[in-house]
Amino acid sequence: MPGSTKTMGVVTVAGLVLVTAYTAAMGSNGWLWFGWVVLGLITLAMVASRA
Repeated sequence: MPGSTKTMGVVTVAGLVLVTAYTAAMGSNGWLWFGWVVLGLITLAMVASRA
């Protein structure tokens, strides 16, 4: 896994943790979850393009 793809994976996981913490503390925010899903899809596309 090249450096940029690994970094995107770490950012995606960190984003999930932050969005989950925000949801637990403040309540659900659809835009945050939408943003995380888009980030996850971009990460998956990067992984698939390297394979």
